[in-house]
Amino acid sequence: MSRRSAPGRDANVPPGRRRPARGLAALSVVGAARRAFPLWARWPGRCPHPPPSGRPHRTPPAPLFGRTTLRGNLALAAASAALGVLLSGCTALAEGAQDVIDQQQPQSRQRMEHTLRTGHPDLWVNPETPAARQMRQWQLEGRTADAGLLRRIAEQPVAEWIGDHPETRVDAIVDAAERAGRTPVLAAYHIPYRDCGNHSAGGAGDAAAYRQWIRAVAAGIGSRRAIVVLEPDAVAQAVDGCVPQQLRSQRFALLNDAVATLSALPAARVYLDAGHPDWIKDTARLVEPLRLSGVDAADGFALNVSNFQPTRTTEEYGRRLSRALGGKPFVIDTSRNGNGPVQGVPASDERAWCNPPGRALGELPTLRTGRSGVDAFLWVKRPGESDGTCNGGPPAGDWWPRYALDLARTAGG
Repeated sequence: MSRRSAPGRDANVPPGRRRPARGLAALSVVGAARRAFPLWARWPGRCPHPPPSGRPHRTPPAPLFGRTTLRGNLALAAASAALGVLLSGCTALAEGAQDVIDQQQPQSRQRMEHTLRTGHPDLWVNPETPAARQMRQWQLEGRTADAGLLRRIAEQPVAEWIGDHPETRVDAIVDAAERAGRTPVLAAYHIPYRDCGNHSAGGAGDAAAYRQWIRAVAAGIGSRRAIVVLEPDAVAQAVDGCVPQQLRSQRFALLNDAVATLSALPAARVYLDAGHPDWIKDTARLVEPLRLSGVDAADGFALNVSNFQPTRTTEEYGRRLSRALGGKPFVIDTSRNGNGPVQGVPASDERAWCNPPGRALGELPTLRTGRSGVDAFLWVKRPGESDGTCNGGPPAGDWWPRYALDLARTAGG
């Protein structure tokens, strides 16, 4: 039962220099400490200083994406040893770094819901997405109205889906984002028996190949900032029976290993995908599979990737699941949920999730949602890229200008 587009169709990143593989073991102590201390201690521009007047805090107050407790069984000795390293570099990191978020007044809720202009300044906008190239082409052709509509997508930060050749591509993406002073969003999507062999079939050939692949992703990120949405659909498809019984325990083990590998990185944030409210409706069914898949070691979980569930409905669902997982935060894909899902059609029906007409862009991507426990609204699904050969669409992951225009036009604003 497919719910997304194929990955890796469009690298869209200027070739970056290939960095040597980074030793993950060498990062483990720093990785442990970064989970013990708030974000300002590890991301440029986030050294300790009071927030500017009027800048909102979560309740209880916490730095953006910060943590207040050690995760798992983190040894206090390892955290203390690494703290000196982190804090000693804090001043150097801050020098010359422009803290854009600190300079910008929070966007009002009304404006976020009724305009689509610029993305959150801390997230990286790829200038070479299909939407951006199409917009420039239409401008040259004099299609100014269509180009204006497409700008609503082209100027937003969207996820980069990672498939084949991960280290080279991830390095190029993260390098470009770092040079821009921004954070990229990556969707790691290569689990064996991906999408249960449907529209987005593919993935690693076996468990060994997947472990090698996820380590290449981690090496591509290295010590730099990145937000990783890990394996959309993988857990929910195992829960709904789509994944054969003999593959389920292997899938959970591979996801657990992937979370551990990525969480060892000092500046990566990892969110394990957990489906959406209209798929596995009873959140209790997800708890054990998510724990087996390593959610306790992740930064949180992701919801609504490539789907259309309303933000409020998804948030309520996420809070129920979060409580069952001991208060884990979560992120929501709002890329195409502006009109919610198609009414009167079961969630499992292709008409509900595969290029349904009449949908609209949702809330802007932001790391400042104003909602405790909701770490971000992200555009994980890239608006305008097809879900598959259904409802008149091209193959999964291919750019479809007409659908992109419909999403932007229906959103209004």
